Amino acid sequence: MTNTTLVNNRKIGALAAFALSVGLAITSAHGASSSDPQAKPADHASSASLSTRQQAIPLIAAAMATSDMPKLNAALNQGLDAGLTISEAKEILVHLYAYTGFPRSLNALSQLMKVVDARKARGIEDEPGREPSRSIASGDQLREVGTANQTRIAGKPVEGPLFDFAPVINQYLQEHLFGAIFERDNLDWQSRELATVGALAATPGVEAQLRSHMAASMRVGLTESQLRQLIKLLADQGGREAGERGNDALAQALAMMQAQPGNE
Repeated sequence: MTNTTLVNNRKIGALAAFALSVGLAITSAHGASSSDPQAKPADHASSASLSTRQQAIPLIAAAMATSDMPKLNAALNQGLDAGLTISEAKEILVHLYAYTGFPRSLNALSQLMKVVDARKARGIEDEPGREPSRSIASGDQLREVGTANQTRIAGKPVEGPLFDFAPVINQYLQEHLFGAIFERDNLDWQSRELATVGALAATPGVEAQLRSHMAASMRVGLTESQLRQLIKLLADQGGREAGERGNDALAQALAMMQAQPGNE
């Protein structure tokens, strides 16, 4: 390999890490321990296809991102039927406020309340699930935890001109998104990434962040075939443009990861 190629590969890797953080990305830790309860969901850490539970998550996210309440109602029912607990469904909708905004999150949570009440009226008792099992750090300790999560998922410490220009945004990323949100262990990180990819694929104009999350999904243990299944699910549910954005983002993420040093 020539020196020029090596330098270019390093630049591509740095840009991928930078885009990952800018995209408010993420979900699990790169190289996380197998004992991490968030790193490996009950469905299995890695598989050729998504479980029925996992299939519902990006559909919930896409419907929330587009404020399509009939589709959200159907997707929530699908997820609860497939084994999502009420706690997990709530956590998906809370998690996504970082990507779709508080108004959509609040509206989606209101829809979930209606779905749960309607199912109870039909005699369906859904599993309540659990709240996070550990307390969330605060102050400097929260910043340290969040920075560690951010660094693991990006593969290196995150820095760049954007964060020099507006350092407070990285502080919020580290303390709140990577810290307070991702430390909540009542939803595994693969599920968080499935939700994030589903929401971003349904949202025009965030293609760079979607590409970063495709790479992050594979870092947390989701496979290329699972992500292709996710893309097909979105397209089959009437999200043709979402499917196209997902296809493009996955292709670009795979190319970037292949170009990183050590993958030649």
